[in-house]
Amino acid sequence: MATPFESAQLNLQLFDLRREHVLREARSWFLFEFDPYSFADVVSAISGERNPSFRMVVGYWDMAASMVTTGAIDGDAFRAAHGEIFATFGKIQPFLAEMRSLTGEPEFCKHIEAVVMAAPDADATLTRRREAIRAGIRARKQHSETAG
Repeated sequence: MATPFESAQLNLQLFDLRREHVLREARSWFLFEFDPYSFADVVSAISGERNPSFRMVVGYWDMAASMVTTGAIDGDAFRAAHGEIFATFGKIQPFLAEMRSLTGEPEFCKHIEAVVMAAPDADATLTRRREAIRAGIRARKQHSETAG
């Protein structure tokens, strides 16, 4: 198990990685434009030019979460420092079983899932985040339609 200092150091390094330009742009798209309501929406998004963005975001968060599941970072410290993982997982969680089945990868996003679902009231948190992000996306769309 990591010491509190080691967890803090790794959390800071993970945060620093999030500032990388390509990952930052991919995360922005994932959080503020990717808005799946069905598995078909997911397939449509990842079948096009945004496939690398989707893979980058999901891959980053699964890699980061693997540091918790392997004991390198304390889970509570990680969740406190990286709340964005809830928003990310909230977007794919409703479609995770279908994604795993379609890809033949039963462990797809297993680290993200383990870390997020270990949080107290994880389901309620995911629902709140999903609704808040969707409301923000709708508001931005309405604003751009009225401004344009």
